[in-house]
Amino acid sequence: MIRQSRFYLTVRVSRNGLTIKNGSFKCEWNSVLPAIFLFRRIPTIFKELVTNDGISDNLDVRVKDEAGAMLGIMRATQAKALADEKRLDLVMITPNAQPPVCQIMDYGKYRFDTAKKAKDAQKNQKKADLKEIRLSITIDTGDLNTKSKQARKFLADGDKVKVSIRMRGRQMARPQMGVDIMYSFYEVLKDVATIDRKPAVDGRSIVMNLLPINSK
Repeated sequence: MIRQSRFYLTVRVSRNGLTIKNGSFKCEWNSVLPAIFLFRRIPTIFKELVTNDGISDNLDVRVKDEAGAMLGIMRATQAKALADEKRLDLVMITPNAQPPVCQIMDYGKYRFDTAKKAKDAQKNQKKADLKEIRLSITIDTGDLNTKSKQARKFLADGDKVKVSIRMRGRQMARPQMGVDIMYSFYEVLKDVATIDRKPAVDGRSIVMNLLPINSK
């Protein structure tokens, strides 16, 4: 399971200095206690893998070299020796396989590249918004086309569109008219949209949800 961790570590500086081996830290000066530094670990999203000494020597593993070529099945101690010769790490990449699959690689570079890809993916990921288009049972063709152009723009931006009709007075007795208008509206947009929620009566309203085709 991938976890995001956040913790604070307060350390007193001594004559021997301070050594931090793991994690990325931000140092902040504490003006109240000048001999105290506050270190905050920067949250990361990375699934740590079992490497080197964490792999049992007596375990049989299937080994790949740094280029991904299969070297065959061998004892982990032999695979570690191969990794040491190349000054690289032995990393268990598929622990649930039979036997587990390990690869010889530069684990530090692998962690950096994987974290960078995940960060870039988060930046590029757009959260879809829910936009609403309101129609009426008495809407004319011109207004329907205007509303469809607005909905088309939302869909092109990757947003979901909620289409609603508010029924009034005697219209409550003939909801099918509103449903038919909903389907007519969808027909104009069916080249860029798909129905996520079919037109349905919800109290005094009729509601339909549309999704961009490429979001399916």
